[in-house]
Amino acid sequence: MKVEFHPDAEDELCKAIDYYEAAEPGLGQDFALEVHAAVRSAASFPTAWPVLDRDIRRRLTNRFPYGVLFSVEPDRLLILAVMHLHRSPDYWKARLP
Repeated sequence: MKVEFHPDAEDELCKAIDYYEAAEPGLGQDFALEVHAAVRSAASFPTAWPVLDRDIRRRLTNRFPYGVLFSVEPDRLLILAVMHLHRSPDYWKARLP
């Protein structure tokens, strides 16, 4: 399945990678690998993950307090947010089509 990131989700991912890399060299790369693993499993099994709101699902990452929020579109998996789990839970709703 084709995967596409919302521009704001891509920005969130890059900022989080930079944050973790600044905290400890190599940690940003570890975070990126965890997020990409979550995206791959979401793309492979899109309906396996719990629904948060309407048709938006969340796949949690391992080791980091983040969730990948996505919607299953007819032609793609749209990543709406790479969300820190301890911050404003509904900020991403403005990205819904």
